[in-house]
Amino acid sequence: MTAFFVATVKIKDPEKFQEYAQKAGESMAPHGGETVLRGKMDDVLVGQADHQAVGIVRFPNQDALSAWFHSDAYQAIVPLRDEAADMTIATYSIPAS
Repeated sequence: MTAFFVATVKIKDPEKFQEYAQKAGESMAPHGGETVLRGKMDDVLVGQADHQAVGIVRFPNQDALSAWFHSDAYQAIVPLRDEAADMTIATYSIPAS
């Protein structure tokens, strides 16, 4: 079952955020992670939002996503992530039909 990593992002340091994004992307490849969307928020149509950007990454399944998130490669860049941005990170899966 396909799983998605969705991060809403409030950028604190644009240069560090670009470095984090590159390193995070490199760390996902061995786990089958593939960027679906990386974009800047333009407008809020309903409700409230305090983030500036979103990233959505597709993984083959929840196990692959979890293996990536807990991998040494990703955990090594967590301090950079925290310096670069405030994030809300959630996972989603597509239910079997």
